[in-house]
Amino acid sequence: MSLFEQAERASLRNAQPLAARMRPVRLSEFVGQQHFLGEGKLLRRLVQADRLGSVLFYGPPGTGKTTLARLLATESLSRFRQLNAVTSGVKDVRELLEEARDEVATGGRKTVLFIDEIHRFNKTQQDALLPDVEDGIVTLIGATTANPFFAVNSALVSRSQVFQFEPLTIDEISSLLSRALKDQDRGLGQYDVNISAEALEYLARVSDGDARRALAALEIGVLSSQDRPVQFDLALAAESVQRKSIEYDGTGDAHYDAASALIKSIRGSDPDAGLYWLARMLEGGEDVRFLCRRLVILASEDIGNADPQALSLAVAAMQACEFVGLPECQLTLSQAVTYLACAPKSNAATVAIGEARQDIREGRLLPVPVHLRDSHYQGARQLGHGKGYEYSHDADGGVAAQDYLGVDRCYYRPVDRGFERELAERLDQIRARLKAAKTEPADGSK
Repeated sequence: MSLFEQAERASLRNAQPLAARMRPVRLSEFVGQQHFLGEGKLLRRLVQADRLGSVLFYGPPGTGKTTLARLLATESLSRFRQLNAVTSGVKDVRELLEEARDEVATGGRKTVLFIDEIHRFNKTQQDALLPDVEDGIVTLIGATTANPFFAVNSALVSRSQVFQFEPLTIDEISSLLSRALKDQDRGLGQYDVNISAEALEYLARVSDGDARRALAALEIGVLSSQDRPVQFDLALAAESVQRKSIEYDGTGDAHYDAASALIKSIRGSDPDAGLYWLARMLEGGEDVRFLCRRLVILASEDIGNADPQALSLAVAAMQACEFVGLPECQLTLSQAVTYLACAPKSNAATVAIGEARQDIREGRLLPVPVHLRDSHYQGARQLGHGKGYEYSHDADGGVAAQDYLGVDRCYYRPVDRGFERELAERLDQIRARLKAAKTEPADGSK
């Protein structure tokens, strides 16, 4: 390489942002995703055995999907080719696949084809990949921020290993920042930087698991400081971080995952977690009507008769939110979430209707007992309808010793919490009286 070419490369590298310059060049430098890349884990074993097949990388931005794809190509001694599904079409895919096939046919290296945002490809574009993926002409690495089990063709998913990337931890991002500050060649090692532990922890924490964002903030702080040496304190760190836009797709994974977390937090009686997930959804622009529907359902599904007021409050919150709207209805939603979270829990009503409907689906169809059949039309009495029926209000305690089903079934089993504890005591007395009717004929004769 000539000195001119070296100077060109150096200039191009210096023009890159810090996050690009600090990309690891060896797999051993890669930080994070140890749940599948650590020693003894699946992806590590595949690389070590040189058995890497097509894979799908699924996770949020800044977690290393593109970087790891490049490293895997290097480790497997393969050519690396990259496409972006947003800007590439079927023609681009086919040209690249043909190039890869020619390379293999002439004894050349295999090709790692990295497709970013692969979920943006339509079905035809994804199908075009299948033959060469199956034949091993290319090793496909698809990256996506959307759940591949919903966003990528099932045929392609079935031929690939799916690895889910998690946001980097605070410790992992801190190590990346420290490495960048020390690196003389690619990082900021040529600057004299005194960074406080508080500033380093702040950058790692507010980056929300995104290494690219943390490195960008570090670079902004160092280059914008007028002091030499740079005194990188907490104030400078706060000024260097831009507020991250909340990634929230109202119809995608973020929507369903946050809704699941909200409901499970309330069901688990944690009002603080419930409020956090409520706030996360509101800040992401969630539909208030969706939130209200979920709270009304939860009031019956998870609280039920343990606190009968829960459903009334949830319905009232739904009506108030419809009338008031945002931003004020956030107060109503907060009241509803905290009340429902603190209420005693019971799914007895939920289980009861589920078991009853299951009996129907499985063919356990019972005839309506004669004494319960409609007797208000002419001729009903000739059929015996209503004969032996006892009017409950005329019985002692308002409960007649009467069989209402014809067989023994116990669907509703109150829990020993909240108001259902009182219901359980009353129900024991009621069932004892009803059970007596099963030993007598419907007309009361001995």
